[in-house]
Amino acid sequence: MKRQPTSAPAEQGKRNKKMMWYTLAFMGFTTVWGFGNIINGFAYYGGLPAVLPWILIMALYFVPYALIVGELGATFKEHGGGVSSWTLKTTAPVFAFFAGWMYWVVHMPYLSQKPNQVVVAISWAIFGEQGADKVKNLPTLLVAAICLGIFLFCIFLTTRGISIIKKIASIAGICSFILSILFILMIWAAPAITEGNVQHIKWSFDTFKPEMGVSFFTSLSILILAVGGAEKIAPYVNQMKKPGKNFPRGMIAVAIMVAICAVLGTIALGMVASPADLQDKDHFVTSGAYESFEKLGLYYGVGSLFRIIYAVTQGICFSAALIISIDAPLRVLLDNADTKYIPKGILKKTKKGAYINGLIMIVVIVTILIIVPALGAGNNDALNNFLTKMNSVCMPLRYCWVFVAYFFLKKRFGNENSEYKFVKNKYIGMTIATWCFVLTLASCIMGMYTTNKDGSLNVFQTVSNVIVPIVLVCLGFVMMAIAKRKNTKTQ
Repeated sequence: MKRQPTSAPAEQGKRNKKMMWYTLAFMGFTTVWGFGNIINGFAYYGGLPAVLPWILIMALYFVPYALIVGELGATFKEHGGGVSSWTLKTTAPVFAFFAGWMYWVVHMPYLSQKPNQVVVAISWAIFGEQGADKVKNLPTLLVAAICLGIFLFCIFLTTRGISIIKKIASIAGICSFILSILFILMIWAAPAITEGNVQHIKWSFDTFKPEMGVSFFTSLSILILAVGGAEKIAPYVNQMKKPGKNFPRGMIAVAIMVAICAVLGTIALGMVASPADLQDKDHFVTSGAYESFEKLGLYYGVGSLFRIIYAVTQGICFSAALIISIDAPLRVLLDNADTKYIPKGILKKTKKGAYINGLIMIVVIVTILIIVPALGAGNNDALNNFLTKMNSVCMPLRYCWVFVAYFFLKKRFGNENSEYKFVKNKYIGMTIATWCFVLTLASCIMGMYTTNKDGSLNVFQTVSNVIVPIVLVCLGFVMMAIAKRKNTKTQ
């Protein structure tokens, strides 16, 4: 049937509609940043002393990282695959495979943590602090079993299609983002327009001076995890108006917004959370955000309203993020997979287009990562913090490939074919890429070291933090070996 002429102009206009830099900046900001990042930094650096580490990590890491992503996106604006495409164009196919593999496999600890966060969000939404305390005191294996049930249900939903879940997640994500910004603004305004008894901040260097001990360096992975992920929006470069100029401009805006929210958000949290709240770090990491929104509601005379809204949106966001993070990274790995590195059997699909054998792999790995940590955690708060730290050790490993791609971009191509250049000098660019790579890898390695509340070594978690990333990386070599053997047999 012929297309009606009257619809052509509208469709042509829709195709020609391009994204502006500020739209990309907003998308990047919501992708990278969340209120939980402020909570984690606050907990691991002892409150307001987190401000200086945030400033340092922004200046020495996130700003160059964002601008590196900007240059890579501008250089390879015709290739929407993100870090895998960048690595393929600057190195070799085997490195592109590992870039895609790392992007996928480091999501396994992330997937193991999300069901626990769903349980916590639901308990806070319905029962408040009493419900959170009940969940905290449940046997950790029982909590792990509940989390496994949630995860398997999400796997089932993944096989049935997730378009509606993406839409719900988008709405909930925007609401969560707005609440996070409102929290900062309303806390800063509270002393002037309410009678709320906010915490007094002593504006002196001693208040903000961090303790330069072992924990300062072993906690850097928490901050790097918080600011990473800007490369996720690289596929949108082709949808932009003047991508060579506007993509880098959007990344600069992301860096500025994240830096402002990290610093002002930490100070705002310092006006709510007292030193007593940080005595139990595990509890603060798990429930600090909900308690803070509860206090905000009391300041403004609306009771638990803000806490309930925040908890509901977080529950939806965590659930949707779980489902999307099961599906999207797997498709990044397999949609354009090279059978030289990925066994053909992994590419088997269901009638609805789900990679069934890939999902089975995810189920096996995540089940282990849900059950095993529960054996060594004393309660659910400790279990959630356990998974948070493990995630901070594993997830940033995928950022390393951004810096590998940039290093070889400068080494092999210099400044050719790029409308935007973060740095013009080839060797300065290679040096910055090396610095960011080393800092990322070193932070992950240092983050493996974990202590108990009394400062002694937590052997179980430290060993787990060492073994898990090594095993996840080695699985990539196993995939290659299986694919090579299968290919040899078919020749």
